[in-house]
Amino acid sequence: MILSDKPPIHNQLEFFIEEAVKARPVTTAVVHPVEHNGLSGAIEAAERGLIVPILVGPSAKIKAAADKYELNIDDYELIDVEHSHAAAETAVRLIREARAETLMKGDLGTSELLSAVIHKTQGIRTERRLSHVFVLDVPNYHKPLMITDAAINVMPDLLTKQDIVQNAIDFCHALGIKEPKVAILAAVEKVKPSMPSTIDAASLCKMADRGQITGGILDGPLAFDNAISLQAAIDKHISSPVSGDADILLAPDLEAANMIAKQLIYLADAKSAGIALGARAPIILNSRAEGTLTRLASCALASHMVLHPQEKK
Repeated sequence: MILSDKPPIHNQLEFFIEEAVKARPVTTAVVHPVEHNGLSGAIEAAERGLIVPILVGPSAKIKAAADKYELNIDDYELIDVEHSHAAAETAVRLIREARAETLMKGDLGTSELLSAVIHKTQGIRTERRLSHVFVLDVPNYHKPLMITDAAINVMPDLLTKQDIVQNAIDFCHALGIKEPKVAILAAVEKVKPSMPSTIDAASLCKMADRGQITGGILDGPLAFDNAISLQAAIDKHISSPVSGDADILLAPDLEAANMIAKQLIYLADAKSAGIALGARAPIILNSRAEGTLTRLASCALASHMVLHPQEKK
């Protein structure tokens, strides 16, 4: 998929869904879908042609939830295991055995699922750290905006940020964004020894210069206004190829990323989707409170990761 023909403004997540529907559905291990949101999200995505679900969990509970909420699961494979921990381990094994292409979190904690993913011998970890990216359709912004990492790495150090950035860049390549622009956020635009986030930002930019981060255009430190608004950068005499046109915002830590994303969602009416990157398969990590659009869009993003790996650099 190429974004040369840009999606209609403010229908960006719908665009990704439409593009994914045109491709084949991806086989998805759905982990412990024993309540309404976990199970209905998988069935909705299957009915839209985004995924072929393999339901992994206690069969009695899954069937009871399907009956209670009038969901038809007759056409889908169901693997019976005793509890959520076993469901996570089994779903990860399906990825290792190439029987599934993506993971979807059902009705269990994120930490429980990820502990199975990163297990040293039975997991699906890679040389990269896992990281999460929000994809936001912000009404006041001209293209999809990625924010990372808002869900996994609490206080990432420099090398962890290197992986977070590279994960996000590779993700953008799978979406057809050829050379994504990365704004490395801090509270100020100048490097200050008293503010470690500015030191990390400068280091990441130099790492990109030396080929330790590839495939994107990095700049930082940039304050949020200078990353998003070209006029704000001009007013502060900042010359940057990223200002006003950022694809990716790298926050200094999880709390900052989470606050930025939630503020845009709840105060700026942004639509959102999310996915975890850095494992051998994309992981759909929606909250149990997410709505239909978010769940479908997250499945669509995972589909792009599976079906368009050749677009990574």
